[in-house]
Amino acid sequence: MSNITEIANYAKESADKLGIKKFDIYGSTADATSVQVDQGEPKQVKASNLSGVTVRVWNEDNTMGVTSTTDVDPKGLELALKTAYEASFFGVKENVPDFSPESTVPLNNSSHEKAPQAPVSQLIESLLVAEKEVLAAHPAIKGVPYNSLAQRDIDKFYLNSDGAMRTESHSISSIYLYSKTEEDGRKPRSGGAFRINRSLEALDINGCIKETAEKTISHLNYEKIKSGKYRVVFSPDAFLSLLGAFSNLFNAQSILDKQSLSTPDDLGKQIASPLLSVYDDALHPANIGAETFDGEGTPTRKVSLIENGVLTGFLHSAGTAKRMNAKPTGNANIGAKVSVSPNFYHVFAAVPGEQELSLETAENVIFIDDLQALHAGVKALQGSFSLPFDGWLVNNGVKTSIESATVAGDFLELLKSIIFVEKEPELTPGGVCPKIWVDELSITGE
Repeated sequence: MSNITEIANYAKESADKLGIKKFDIYGSTADATSVQVDQGEPKQVKASNLSGVTVRVWNEDNTMGVTSTTDVDPKGLELALKTAYEASFFGVKENVPDFSPESTVPLNNSSHEKAPQAPVSQLIESLLVAEKEVLAAHPAIKGVPYNSLAQRDIDKFYLNSDGAMRTESHSISSIYLYSKTEEDGRKPRSGGAFRINRSLEALDINGCIKETAEKTISHLNYEKIKSGKYRVVFSPDAFLSLLGAFSNLFNAQSILDKQSLSTPDDLGKQIASPLLSVYDDALHPANIGAETFDGEGTPTRKVSLIENGVLTGFLHSAGTAKRMNAKPTGNANIGAKVSVSPNFYHVFAAVPGEQELSLETAENVIFIDDLQALHAGVKALQGSFSLPFDGWLVNNGVKTSIESATVAGDFLELLKSIIFVEKEPELTPGGVCPKIWVDELSITGE
């Protein structure tokens, strides 16, 4: 991405030339390389460089037009401003988006540290070794059909005609392994793991290999399970994928559109067990690709959503905040419409529970590792879900893999039925979360 001050200068000159008084521009560029391997051979190498800017222009009647372009040279910007200006006369008349009141507030910690990118040959080499070690872990493991080692450099900026100018950059490396077994007369079983860090050097590839192999091996001796009500323990990943599926609970845009399980009056209501607290915290130290500002230039921050089981906050853009008499929270994405989305969940035990529960001593609990078919099995506006899962029946620390089963319930009831939130947090792609114990849920076996 060419220098941000240069872009700002072009934009101002073009806007002056076109008689545009009010505009803003959000842009990002991602330089990514990823590799995949198959049975000891490189299978795919992908390199991509994606860049794009979104330009918004307000006219004299204060209606707004938007256009997107991948072209950030002076000509491209001038064309984008012109197109957005023309589009502004057809813009919405109600709830017209505006600059964020916080677009010029100083950022406390903008990061510009990029890690040097490793050569592709090193990525392939590391992934081939990882595949080989997973295959060697057990004779039944016959393949690692899904795998990827990737690195990305990301730059983004926001500027507007009120003098806002923000920029940041960071690097991310990640590895994903997912293995499959084949044994005579047995169903194929699988297991996977994921790791993320700032650079390839810092990436815990061995931990990923070990977790993939252990998980896969633990699924080899599987058994059918009787249908019924069980006490259920969600892995951090499983709990966060469920929370994400019902994130309309906290999403101010969904609430205003009446597409949410919450209403504006629900703030201050007890919606979950007092053991549970949930924050959206883009700046959490564990968030590798932490963004310090959103698409409207609003600084990101820690937003308390549930505190001791009480609904305490919503995620806002500048527009939803204005309509609900709140502050923007740094969760906006700009486009033809401004949308709101979570940044990085931080789930933790608000208060220590009366009881310490442990998978080492629990009897007959189901440990759900991974939920599937989230797009199909979730009714986000009814609050209900019915999802196939990978997991184990756990008895006094002994894990027996479950051949195939489905978990069903109502998300708001599930939140109220939480009986224990473990202390040890784990990092997942969507946030930081410990294991979550739920009193009972319906499990349908074979």
